[in-house]
Amino acid sequence: MEFTVKQIAYVLGGKVEGDSSTTINDFSKIEEGRPNTITFLSNPKYEQYAYTTKASAIIVNKDFKPSQPIKATLIRVADSYQAIAKLLDAYQKMQPKKEGIEEPSYISKSAKYGKNVYIGAFAYIGENVTMGKNVKIYPQAYVGDNVTIGDNSTIYAGVKIYKNCKIGENCTVHAGTIIGSDGFGFAPNEKGEFEKIPQIGNVVLEDNVEIGANTCVDRATMGSTIIGRGTKLDNLIQVGHNVQIGQNTVIAAQSGVAGSAKIGSYCMFGGQTGVAGHISIADKTKTGAQTGIP
Repeated sequence: MEFTVKQIAYVLGGKVEGDSSTTINDFSKIEEGRPNTITFLSNPKYEQYAYTTKASAIIVNKDFKPSQPIKATLIRVADSYQAIAKLLDAYQKMQPKKEGIEEPSYISKSAKYGKNVYIGAFAYIGENVTMGKNVKIYPQAYVGDNVTIGDNSTIYAGVKIYKNCKIGENCTVHAGTIIGSDGFGFAPNEKGEFEKIPQIGNVVLEDNVEIGANTCVDRATMGSTIIGRGTKLDNLIQVGHNVQIGQNTVIAAQSGVAGSAKIGSYCMFGGQTGVAGHISIADKTKTGAQTGIP
């Protein structure tokens, strides 16, 4: 697909500086720019590449003031990072979408699903599963009994969703992630042995949640482990049983949240942040990488 800079600027609500008829057919990083591609500049550390890139167009903030001549056509917008995200999202939505049921796969007779679903080969759909419209279940995924998956959600290859868990609308769960494995609950007896405490709760992902690859979200002992609306978890994160994470919080890779911790909304946690159990963390808290919160 090919578009002119003028067309792209219209979509982004931006102002063109340069040749608006330049054609664009791909994206590139600013330091690796190629002709007929579009890139962006949001981090000042990369400004040097704006003067040397071979990309044909650069999305920049409207207040950007170049210190040298720039060969590329500029598209000035209020926020270049948000603009490139919007453009990438539009591009992704234009790609061909998978639909239909591949064989071999197993779908329980009691399972229900909406229009335009995709169920990949070797996927397993358990008893009384309910899936909305446009749901995509990629190959070798496991969806346990009584699971609910809302409209437009995507479950990538190899994801395991244990019984009774609830996935909201517009959620994305990346490959290898496990939703609803048992919480780490064991009680010592008089012999010093550890006896398992049954974990009879579930996990709830509210709408617009994204979970990275190889992350584990444990089911609650009782009640629900809850990941709030719009929250994004990176790869390789452990979320313990009965944890509650608020709305629009982001947590970077290799972080761990122990059982029954409550994390507020609009928080930002750097990689390898560790959160102790049974504590509360206020809204809008930010932590740097390797922070420990005892």
